[in-house]
Amino acid sequence: MANEIIIGEEAHLAYNRVGLTSFFSHRRVEELYLEPQQWYGENNLTYHISTLITSLNPSSKTITCSNGVVIPYDILVLATGSEAIVPADTPGHDADGVFVYRTIADLQRLIAFGESRRGTTGAVVGGGLLGLEAAAAMSDLQCFDKIKLIERNGWVLSRQLDSEAGGLVVRKVGELGIDVLLNKRVKRIKTTTTTAKNDVVAGVVFEDGEEEMDCSTICFAIGVRPRDELARKAGMECATGGGILVKDDLSTSIPDIYAIGECASWENQTFGLIAPGVEMADVLAFNLTQAKMHSPRRFRRPDLSTKLKLLGVDVASFGDFFADRDGPSSLPAKVRMKRRKEKKEEEDEEEEEEEEEEEEEEKEVEVQVQALVYKDPFAQVYKKYLFTTDGKYLLGGMMIGDTSDYIKLVPMVKAQKELDVPPSQLILGAKKDDDGGDDLDDDTQICSCHNVTKREVVETAKSGTCKSVGEVKACTKAGTGCGGCMPLVTSIFNKAMADMGAEVKNNVCPHFSYSRADLYNIVMVKRLRTLAEVMREAGNDVESDGCEACKPAVASILASLYNKHVMSKPLHGLQETNDRYMGNIQRNGTYSVVPRVSAGEILPEHLVLIGGIAKKYNLYTKITGGQRIDMFGARKQDLPDIWRMLVEGGMESGHAYAKSLRTVKSCVGSTWCRYGVGDSVGMAVRIEERYKSIRSPHKIKGGVSGCVRECAEAQNKDFGLIATEKGFNIFVGGNGGASPKHSELLAKDVPPSEVIPILDRYLMFYIRTADKLQRTARWLEALPGGLRYLREVILEDKLGICASLESQMQELVDSFFDEWAEAVKNPIIASKFQQFANTTESLETVELEQDRGQSRPVFWPADSATDDFKRLKDRWSSTAWQPVIEASYFAGADDTPNGISANIKRGDTQLALWRVRGKYYATQQMCPHKRTFALSEGLIGQDVVPVPSPSTNGHKEEPCGSAKTPWISCPYHKRNFDLSSGSCTNDGTLSIATFDAEERSDGLVYLKLPPVAELDTELGTSRWKVKKGESVPRDSFDHMDKKIGFKGRRAKKVGVRPMADLPMRQAVRVLPQEMVGACGAAPEW
Repeated sequence: MANEIIIGEEAHLAYNRVGLTSFFSHRRVEELYLEPQQWYGENNLTYHISTLITSLNPSSKTITCSNGVVIPYDILVLATGSEAIVPADTPGHDADGVFVYRTIADLQRLIAFGESRRGTTGAVVGGGLLGLEAAAAMSDLQCFDKIKLIERNGWVLSRQLDSEAGGLVVRKVGELGIDVLLNKRVKRIKTTTTTAKNDVVAGVVFEDGEEEMDCSTICFAIGVRPRDELARKAGMECATGGGILVKDDLSTSIPDIYAIGECASWENQTFGLIAPGVEMADVLAFNLTQAKMHSPRRFRRPDLSTKLKLLGVDVASFGDFFADRDGPSSLPAKVRMKRRKEKKEEEDEEEEEEEEEEEEEEKEVEVQVQALVYKDPFAQVYKKYLFTTDGKYLLGGMMIGDTSDYIKLVPMVKAQKELDVPPSQLILGAKKDDDGGDDLDDDTQICSCHNVTKREVVETAKSGTCKSVGEVKACTKAGTGCGGCMPLVTSIFNKAMADMGAEVKNNVCPHFSYSRADLYNIVMVKRLRTLAEVMREAGNDVESDGCEACKPAVASILASLYNKHVMSKPLHGLQETNDRYMGNIQRNGTYSVVPRVSAGEILPEHLVLIGGIAKKYNLYTKITGGQRIDMFGARKQDLPDIWRMLVEGGMESGHAYAKSLRTVKSCVGSTWCRYGVGDSVGMAVRIEERYKSIRSPHKIKGGVSGCVRECAEAQNKDFGLIATEKGFNIFVGGNGGASPKHSELLAKDVPPSEVIPILDRYLMFYIRTADKLQRTARWLEALPGGLRYLREVILEDKLGICASLESQMQELVDSFFDEWAEAVKNPIIASKFQQFANTTESLETVELEQDRGQSRPVFWPADSATDDFKRLKDRWSSTAWQPVIEASYFAGADDTPNGISANIKRGDTQLALWRVRGKYYATQQMCPHKRTFALSEGLIGQDVVPVPSPSTNGHKEEPCGSAKTPWISCPYHKRNFDLSSGSCTNDGTLSIATFDAEERSDGLVYLKLPPVAELDTELGTSRWKVKKGESVPRDSFDHMDKKIGFKGRRAKKVGVRPMADLPMRQAVRVLPQEMVGACGAAPEW
């Protein structure tokens, strides 16, 4: 077994040096750690901190530490980084008050010194990336009255930006209160001598005319030099300008010694950015661990693109961003070939004088590159994109103020492929056919459930009534029915907001200023495992328990990373409606049961098992579109017994309730079909068994067809395979549903052994980068570069992450367990499956009726219950405190993200009771929207507490009192009810009754209730139970049945002779001559 030892000079474990500035806000070193301390032990890594290596002996393959310890090695990796430069020839450089900005220790010294120099001026020398970071850090200290930034050039960030862009940054930084002094060089540092005879900083003297500036503290950020002294002493080859020379495999001149990061010089270049260092580490780690099974990787010219927020200013440069000034460092292959051909033709036509050739070469820079510049002085936005002169290739560019296109443009530069749009479109954008529904009339119905038009959605934005899509749903009810219209509603609303110049955010919800993809990466990198940890690290209100939007998103992310049981204590309160009890909740509060039938292949004994269970529990059965059997109408309290029978019979959860892989549909393929060219069933079984239970941003469906006849409909799935003579064609990014999308061909003739690695990468890349509740079709449409970029990432490993994607997917595959098998044998989980927490009795909430030989719930009522339930509290004839349940039922509620809830039966009335953050809330159980009885199963939400402004003296009037007052979101259609007032926050016509609740010393929870008879009169289940005849279903077939004479399923009657002549009701009519083609041809339809 390999033994890895990590040795570091600093007193800390490996930390994120890029995030040093954040240290000033939290002052906790551990928050900067790349991995927590326990990670090293879990991965069998030995580390030594505060240990300097003083010598290296390649012949004996040992290193000697400053404490005298000698450590042998087989492979040695030098990652010694670089050190900050202090100008030793500048008088006063060693005085107290001179600092650099490089390590945690540097920051700790600066913090301590700054505390002793409050009210003075702090100075930063150097206006590069590090200098602006240092200026931000010193400003964050809030010790200095003034921060001055000294830069020797005419603008800041001169290595990344041109003069105009750099000048814009200077202006924006100045607006933030930092004085920027340009074209200044420090000649010497003024000092004074203390009583302890120490020289301390008093100011600086500049080279231009002895001009002086007073300051107490100076931080130098003028560059770094590679730390190669250990390598030089050992005889390793080093670059003249510093750095250990390395080859493409990152090996040094001494065998078995490698160098990576800022200390390494590749092709006589050192790199001070994090991305090249990470790429070096990835290449070397791959070669040292996996090269025996794969081709070794080589370090290539790194991408030096950078995107940063410096002092609140968004700055980015990408590609060859100085190609217009210095000439392009490289050109696309087609452009180079064209230029060589043109040059050869010119040489054949005439020979020019040497002097003229040199003159032409000087002009080449001008004709090779063309700049396209966009400036908005009002928004302080500057963009300069550089193209080849024909406008067909993007070479690089820079952005200030608006860097939103950075992630889209960088891949374009790397690909060096011809643009399929005009250059202007990259800056100004293009009008898309479906952009914001521009092609739709204002009166077009967008939401058919609630008859909402495009005009109504647009008006909510223009009037200022709504600032978010969630508010649009509350104001118009669009998207609160089936939800199928939400992509279009979102697009229209975002377009309307953008037209008004308003900011459109893609955040998960108000609790997080991050998209789902950003939040996923934060959770993954920081290894967060609970909502509380996620809220603390990334939330806008660390004390909040989130809401019905972010809880399921976080639950999905955690499941996609760690795959823990969804009903475990830390996760159960985050789950969406169906995951909450591992079954799709139906109209009458019952659940569906769907065991897995991989690829639609099922054993006869499993068919018998399903039939027996359906008959025993009177379940409605139906074959699903995914080739499995769905049993509807299972009561919550019966689910454990039903699943126990299924598990004991050899079946398992089909995850029909989860945002995960549902099914992989298949035809019989070569197993039986005479046309089949591939074993589609065998492949589909293997795929479904591999990816079952893996959570994702939305549900995933697959299909495998055994030939081009496509009986499995693989080309409208999230991924699909069609067998060919050479393997399988792989299709991706399709779906049915509200917005059907045909899938696209990702790869052709893939051998069966290579199918899984490609699907691993594709699905894992989707899981990492998709938005919340985004299907693969919409994700692929929104992906910069679309299918072409996906091919580059998945098939060509353009980002160098394929190995990581495969490894992460394998971890999830290895973590599989059957959720229902675990639930039925876990008494704590099984005990949660009860209709009522205070009795074993049960109540039916919707009447049943017979339909084609099976029972089903009657249709929902036509109208909502719009009674003023919230005013019942003022209308009861009397109330008294009544005990309803033992307080021990709520044990641990304060440590869970959704508290603990209970459905309480009192008489004929159902009541919902919660304990959340130490407080009890009680309401009616019925949601008046569709008269469903399930409020206790909903998700608790809380507003983000706003930061008090001086004008409000820290107080803000809330519609329901405190911003911390929670609401309950109905699990059916997300109607949100305030738990204190009973008001519905997204449908003003609805409300619920609320009741006071408290825990008493006798160990019981009491509710302040009216007499039972009065309570049942207003809220009784019998009164509000949905009954037959209350509504006429919108899809009534009465008229159709009468027209076609439908009597039910037809069966062959005894004595019918199928081959006998049957009487014609009407003679065949001959087509008119004008409809018949000439010479007996077919009719011209």
